[in-house]
Amino acid sequence: GGIYLHECPRQHYIPIHLIVLGLSSLLFVLLSCLPCSKEPEEGTSNPLNTIYKAWTSLTILFFICWVIAGDVWIYSIYQPNYDKNTTNVDPYCNKTLYLFAFWINTLVNISVGFFFLGVFLFLLGFCLYRGANPPADV
Repeated sequence: GGIYLHECPRQHYIPIHLIVLGLSSLLFVLLSCLPCSKEPEEGTSNPLNTIYKAWTSLTILFFICWVIAGDVWIYSIYQPNYDKNTTNVDPYCNKTLYLFAFWINTLVNISVGFFFLGVFLFLLGFCLYRGANPPADV
């Protein structure tokens, strides 16, 4: 994104999207390495752990919103004009920049879809197992 910052007049938010996406991903990884991210032992309280959980939740929410915004910016100009030298009225977008952003966002969307599918299948299996094996009355 930083290399091609001014290479997409058609949608100037795409390089900014890539920069912020990379920085927020890096921030999220760094947050997970903090010592306050560990669960406190029973009987002890860690106020930093509560702050860490709140900050992580906000980071995840921002990341999701940012990916959705990127989807709008990237997919709304699908197959832009890649030729910088045309006298066409349609502004261009650097091919490398656009395709990189397109596939990064597509892979993130596919990964999120597989995650939710896995959660759904796990919950479905759990419900079916509980239905087939009801708990015994004590």
